[in-house]
Amino acid sequence: MSQLLATPMAIKWRLTAVMADREVDNERLQELTGFHPGTISKLRNNPPRRIDMETLDKLCQALACTPGDLLRYVSGQDQKVSNDHPFND
Repeated sequence: MSQLLATPMAIKWRLTAVMADREVDNERLQELTGFHPGTISKLRNNPPRRIDMETLDKLCQALACTPGDLLRYVSGQDQKVSNDHPFND
């Protein structure tokens, strides 16, 4: 097994982009999920360091998307990944 080197965060949070693609504003997302307006603002403006499955499920149901639409794994030029990482295939 290869040793993983220190890397910057490669997971991109795409809630704002998915909402725009589906023409869903904060108010509509609040209606669909039951989330407090402050929670929606935090989720849109600050990529979460952690997200619980219930929150992710509610977002996916409300936006008719998958977790892969909201979370994107992006490898940058300066990013180091282990030799056996799928991006190296």
